[in-house]
Amino acid sequence: MESTEALQAILRSYRRYYTVRESGVPEPFAAEAEFHAHGEQYFLVRAAKVADIDSNEYVFFAREESVDEQRLLQLAEAAWSAGLARVHAGPGHRNSDITLIVVAGTTDGAARAAARKCARYKSYRLSFWGWSHFRLVLCDLSTGCYSNRMGADARRSAEAALRQSTPEEGTGAS
Repeated sequence: MESTEALQAILRSYRRYYTVRESGVPEPFAAEAEFHAHGEQYFLVRAAKVADIDSNEYVFFAREESVDEQRLLQLAEAAWSAGLARVHAGPGHRNSDITLIVVAGTTDGAARAAARKCARYKSYRLSFWGWSHFRLVLCDLSTGCYSNRMGADARRSAEAALRQSTPEEGTGAS
């Protein structure tokens, strides 16, 4: 499977719940997705509102032929900066998570190790106005997917999307 096909398979899995854009996306990303959820809590009647809760997720997708540690860290910093620029922290804000999914033909051992260790976190007003976590998934088409601790769920989703798009052996699909 080529990196373009792999990226399209992962994007298909995100289209169900996220708003996915492939055009007008800033460099170095190939696509981006956004998810916004708003919830409200009431006490007996709507007039007695207890809380507004906003959760957001910004996902950036990059497609690379080969990724080394330096390139991965550049992509991670670009995604973190672009995601933080979109955060509107305030009294009703709960969380705004930022995810980077890199689809690469090959990676080196240092890049895989950096993917596992990459951790970023930001709290707003001592978490009273919410927080942001950074999730990182590195999909090496030759060896598999790797992630940081926060990106484990996104890694499993990417692996499932890649498995579903791979033709089975002996089915006659080409």
